[in-house]
Amino acid sequence: MPPTDLDVVALSAWFGTQPAVRNVSVDFHERQVTAIIGPSGCGKSTLLRCLNRMHETVPTARVEGTVLLRGTNIYGKGVSPIALRRHIGMVFQRPSPFPTMSIRDNVAAGLRVRGDRISRAATDEIVERALRRAALWDEVKDRLRTTALGLSGGQQQRLCIARALANDPEVLLLDEPTASLDPISTQKVEDLVYELRQDVTVVIVTHNMQQAARVSDRTAFMLAGELVELAPTARLFTTPADERTEAYITGRFG
Repeated sequence: MPPTDLDVVALSAWFGTQPAVRNVSVDFHERQVTAIIGPSGCGKSTLLRCLNRMHETVPTARVEGTVLLRGTNIYGKGVSPIALRRHIGMVFQRPSPFPTMSIRDNVAAGLRVRGDRISRAATDEIVERALRRAALWDEVKDRLRTTALGLSGGQQQRLCIARALANDPEVLLLDEPTASLDPISTQKVEDLVYELRQDVTVVIVTHNMQQAARVSDRTAFMLAGELVELAPTARLFTTPADERTEAYITGRFG
């Protein structure tokens, strides 16, 4: 069995008194893509946000349980959420480039939270590498000083992925990254996700079951805040172990 980057043990999450994730235990394998599917409101995005402590930024939100990044509890005493997010990056559903920054400065923005003194030349190297990893370099290399808002929606989303990759995260969380994109841009992001497994552990939340089948090694199905089933993607879509999974993937609900 492949080694794991993230181990989630008995994780529960609430918004006030409303439970959103209920006692979920799941492991995410190193250098694999794990997709999380399920109907709207099932807790999949909340689970994702718990993996890099974004959930607790919401007023009244709270978390119980354990999330281990290579054996270290990210909710342990003394763990800085800001420092943690260098290791567990996240990209959201809608592209969110910083509107007042150039393409180059958008990618470099994540480096500032490190507190390291990085020379301009070194920063430029990191920016180029991140853009290459995000399959965007050839499209933007001649306009790095221009506003990021001049990019298409798909390019903006890959720019946000590059911004996350600039910190060399061990894990990349993607929350429905193609939901607002056209089919051509969607394919480019999917191709990128497929390639990233070479050196990053990826967890992707998606409403699109065909997308999960295309890009992931393993798929988790959630329902009403609970993890119903986790299996290799081909197995889950062809011979699911739980009748609720079968009902969802065959379109009987959701």
